[in-house]
Amino acid sequence: MIMSTKNEQLFAQARKHIPGGVNSPVRAFAGVGGTPIFIHRAEGSKIYDTEDNAYIDYVGSWGPMILGHAHPKVIDAVKRAAEDGLSFGTPTPFETTVADKICEIVPSVEMVRMTNSGTEATMSAIRLARGYTGRDKIVKFEGCYHGHSDSLLVKAGSGMLDIGEPTSKGVPADFAKHTITLPYNDPQAIKDCFEKWGEDIAGVIVEPIAGNMNMIIPEQDFHDTLREQCTAHGAVLIFDEVMTGFRVGLGGAQAHFGIEPDLTCFGKIIGAGLPVGAFGGKEEIMSCIAPLGGVYQAGTLSGNPLAMRAGIAMFEDLTVDGFYDTLADKVTKLVDGIQAAADRHGIALRTNTLGGMFGMFFVQDENSTTPSNFDEVTQCDMTIFNTFFHGMLAQGIYLAPSAYEAGFISSKHTDADIDATINAADAVFARMASAA
Repeated sequence: MIMSTKNEQLFAQARKHIPGGVNSPVRAFAGVGGTPIFIHRAEGSKIYDTEDNAYIDYVGSWGPMILGHAHPKVIDAVKRAAEDGLSFGTPTPFETTVADKICEIVPSVEMVRMTNSGTEATMSAIRLARGYTGRDKIVKFEGCYHGHSDSLLVKAGSGMLDIGEPTSKGVPADFAKHTITLPYNDPQAIKDCFEKWGEDIAGVIVEPIAGNMNMIIPEQDFHDTLREQCTAHGAVLIFDEVMTGFRVGLGGAQAHFGIEPDLTCFGKIIGAGLPVGAFGGKEEIMSCIAPLGGVYQAGTLSGNPLAMRAGIAMFEDLTVDGFYDTLADKVTKLVDGIQAAADRHGIALRTNTLGGMFGMFFVQDENSTTPSNFDEVTQCDMTIFNTFFHGMLAQGIYLAPSAYEAGFISSKHTDADIDATINAADAVFARMASAA
């Protein structure tokens, strides 16, 4: 596929009035170089640029398009909702239905509050943990990204890594001093932290499977230690499942690890990709939220009827027996095929998969293991990833434009899509090997 100059023209036009030409930093291709492609429609497993060139999509709007793009059932639900009105600013029965469904599927969630985004969900969960405990300190982990609220932009992942700002400017030191940052996947660091600050810690927020420094599946002991230490010291354990919730399995990462967090944050997957989020957990803690308690949180568009009705339609498919088994089989076929191609051409690649989510790391050499924390991820070969990314893009395969992002597959990805992706990877690896 030959990239036209139209994307360059559109990008130049966008930069006139949009900072960096994008409304979210990772879209700018800062980490991989080159010009972003501008998309105007999508269907099933594919996205289409403004000249109608098709790309097999493994980003899926960063995870939520688990049923593929423009799923007929979801689109029909949104159309019917739009005909009834776009926003009311009042309670609707649809938000109750979604809340009931989340609480039914995720046992740790007894009450849930809708928000407009994952960032709002994590920000609100942090405020709630502080209000509930009467403490100030929050623990997070290096490379984990929980949205752009001030307290959480300390050694964060996602696009923060690509633009070279692991700690954002504009975050007051007085805010940051209440955030303790620990290495990911290190149980001993958790124990040491609680031994020193245990009585001051309001909560711990964590991506139970990291997806913003590529994909890292931590050891079981990491989560067992988190649960143990939070319980022992009266701190609130917050699972940020904005990326993993209803994506790595119906019950999310907490079901995979057998851990019951105190609070859980969800993202736009609960609205089938529309702008929405939620946080929920134990009734005792959630009852501290206004109007029941003194922790204030609000949003005019929270529980927007379009997002709620789209989510209701989506959950009908997600709860069908075998849905996630089929999804996991697709990921396994894809990643095993790419790994085999890399091995065939002497490219040092390591991978992770779970449910409908995967990670690929271009490590330093054949003796390197799969990264297990932020420091190890930063040792991967970003130059090789960039070459791979652009090689795949030229063949109509759209991967995340950053070596620090996980990949996603949908139920609409076909065997033909996966075979085409593996063949493209084989061709790119062959060229990379011959150029080495």
